[in-house]
Amino acid sequence: MPRITAANNAAQRAETQRRILTGFGELLFTHGLPGLTMTDVARHAGVGRTAVYNYYADMEQLLIAYALDETERFIVDLRDALEALENPVDRLALYVRAQVEDLSRRHLPPGPAMAAVLSPGSFAKLADHVGDLNHLLQDILRDGVAQGYLPAIDVVQLAQLIHGTLSASASRRNRPGDSPDAAPADDVEALIARTVLFIQLGAGARFDDDGRPVPLD
Repeated sequence: MPRITAANNAAQRAETQRRILTGFGELLFTHGLPGLTMTDVARHAGVGRTAVYNYYADMEQLLIAYALDETERFIVDLRDALEALENPVDRLALYVRAQVEDLSRRHLPPGPAMAAVLSPGSFAKLADHVGDLNHLLQDILRDGVAQGYLPAIDVVQLAQLIHGTLSASASRRNRPGDSPDAAPADDVEALIARTVLFIQLGAGARFDDDGRPVPLD
């Protein structure tokens, strides 16, 4: 018989856990959170129901593990993409676009709505990761002010308002019963573009006739 090493066992466990999280995410996208069970997740992931419980005691633990995993990977990818842009208004556009697309894809309860489905302790864990996103947005806004592309503003308050706008938008799009394919791709892109411009203008950005950001002075 082939020898089972610790490394192989760890890799197998990691693969099983990844299948569970991936399957859970796919079900969130296609069916939403209400009514979703651990049995549904196990069946969709192609693992035994017991295997799911070996990693997560209940749906809340699975939900927070998925949210933390997705948020961490999202932040890493977003930071890499932002580093390729110099203009803070363009970086703000990228941030908003990435957030809109991510919130739509994951179909998680957005913003404060997570508090309604998580215990205070679990919500606090997620809030730590969301805090990283908040700091990232605040840095973009501060750069915009420092470089003269945005007016002097309360960066902390504006970041809260922007995230509130994004959460409200995601909540409307992710209503129970909505199909992810309900709107044509062109309509979705138009909605994202309007959201990006709305937030840029709300932050005080201005553009030339070709749509390029311009300094305020």
